[in-house]
Amino acid sequence: MLQYLTLDIVYANVRRVGVKSSQADESHGVARSRGLNRRPMKKKETPQHNEFQRGGLLTPLERRFIQAQSRLNSRRQHLIRSILDHPEETFYLSSRELARRYHVDAATIVRTIQALGYERFADFAADLRQHFVMRITPYTIMRAATQKKQSLADHIRHCIEKDMENLSALRTGLDPARVVHLARRIHRARRILVIGVDLAASLAWRLAYGLTPLGFDAEAPVGSEGNLQHRIRLLTEKDLLIAISFGRCLRVTVEAVLQAREQGVPTFGITDGMFTPLAQYCDDYLIASIASPSFAGSYVAPMSLINAILVACALIKPKRSLALLRQTEEEYRSSPRWYQEPPSTNTARKRRRQAAASSGTRKAAKRRRPEKK
Repeated sequence: MLQYLTLDIVYANVRRVGVKSSQADESHGVARSRGLNRRPMKKKETPQHNEFQRGGLLTPLERRFIQAQSRLNSRRQHLIRSILDHPEETFYLSSRELARRYHVDAATIVRTIQALGYERFADFAADLRQHFVMRITPYTIMRAATQKKQSLADHIRHCIEKDMENLSALRTGLDPARVVHLARRIHRARRILVIGVDLAASLAWRLAYGLTPLGFDAEAPVGSEGNLQHRIRLLTEKDLLIAISFGRCLRVTVEAVLQAREQGVPTFGITDGMFTPLAQYCDDYLIASIASPSFAGSYVAPMSLINAILVACALIKPKRSLALLRQTEEEYRSSPRWYQEPPSTNTARKRRRQAAASSGTRKAAKRRRPEKK
């Protein structure tokens, strides 16, 4: 199942409660200059399998709810479940608005979130916004788009504008030193396995294909889950696994990271937020937003990030890269891989051009010819 995010609904509703857009961006995985692409802290222990529910890792709010159930009566448990099941209707509400939404008083809301371990409602609201983003679906995105009173042309323009915003966020928030760090790890690795499933497979293939001409033993395996597991079992601490997934992250990709970690294989993630499973369980990660009004998400920013990684890999050791690329120079200059028109087609096309030119010359001469009196 596709796991994609959109910030459109977030931005529209965050503005209603006066939250700064930069805070909303951080809550939803957009790489800003305040540090979402900084090196993460030491990783947590490998999660237990019972944490993988509903197709993804439990959100912080869900974990708090499970731990606090013994302290909550049935009425408060029902209240929290209702909020968790419909985050798209609640994540932007204040405590008073949330109380009106569920027909309780504001004090009940405050006491309930305190029972979950929150000291302030703002902390609860931040986790609720994160929960909303982690649980959003393509249907939710499509439904939000259809509810907007815009023309088809407006939707198309808005889609392109969102791609440009993602690129701008990447340019602003990306620390080039982090990209160089990854490039050096790629250079040290004996083999590079790039994992991407579903649509992310296109990104994995692009990165692996771009690394191969530079002399790296890089591969983006395709096929069954079993084939992927077999490839990971061949990796050692001298290799590198790069995983690409977004939002809740696909189970196959996350389990590939966990399997590699158990074998002592270095791991690196490309994802869209500091709270995603890849960001939590990879040794290091980079962030590129896929936010889009499209139900299919947008891979413009991740593709740009991959291009930056390839540039860094090539220019860390330019002499080595030039020597390897020189071997394919002749193939690029003249090779049967490039399309060429058959000779007969070229001749026919040349005759048509000559005929068109002659016809145009005759018409021009006729226009210049003075009329007889």
